Amino acid sequence: MPHFNSLQQRFLIKFFSYTLPFLLSCGLTLSISKSLQAANTSANAPVELKNMISQLETAANQKNIKQVMNSYSPDFKNSDGLNYNTLSQSLTKFWEQFSQVKYTTTIDSWEKQGDKLIAMTTTTIQGTGKLKGRPVTLNSTIKSRQQFQGQKLLYQEILSERNEITSGQNPPKVEIRIPDKVKAGQEFDFDVIVTEPLGDSLLAGAAMDEKVEGESYLDPKALELELLPGGGIFKRAKAPITPENHWVSAILIRGDGIILITQRVKVEK
Repeated sequence: MPHFNSLQQRFLIKFFSYTLPFLLSCGLTLSISKSLQAANTSANAPVELKNMISQLETAANQKNIKQVMNSYSPDFKNSDGLNYNTLSQSLTKFWEQFSQVKYTTTIDSWEKQGDKLIAMTTTTIQGTGKLKGRPVTLNSTIKSRQQFQGQKLLYQEILSERNEITSGQNPPKVEIRIPDKVKAGQEFDFDVIVTEPLGDSLLAGAAMDEKVEGESYLDPKALELELLPGGGIFKRAKAPITPENHWVSAILIRGDGIILITQRVKVEK
């Protein structure tokens, strides 16, 4: 299987390490949490909040790292362990891989807590670029809770995230069945099902889950590919006994296309 092994090294190791950090660095996103279901909507969001998010989105679309980081507090931290410096490094590496990136951010809800503005937002990211000369396409949706203070982004909690990377003329078309949340210690299924006939095409793939933490961004695990006898990946996993976030990832490869999917799964008490 030298062909699949080569694709794994080209795509997975570098792509994994460059894509996910960037998404968190500019992700301004979330579905409304229970505590904020009655919060204000985007229609009456403060001009100050709208301007901060708009400026950050514009700078990111221009790939202007100086302006992007100017929107972050030097004391910035996020729920995955990233800080101001590691965020800047990860974003710079990501933009080196993508010639075109488009961020679109909407405010789902907001509230004021003392001198802080709390925004719940959804960001979609579309990107195209080349990796080792091979064209790639990214589509991502991230939801998060943002905390602004003094017109700077101070803290970010990622609440949901799904990333999809494709390459080739005909990437496998798939249906994804992965839960957003599971209970600590709970067993759960995650399936990536090919929704089109494979014919005589060989299909290789792999899946894994990995704890979300700062070190994972810069030193991600590689996936070990294997031939798949069926039309996709069907796995059963057990959540850890402690509440934490995990990335569940799957890659499917055939001769004329590749798809890599990563989804965040929140482990709760």
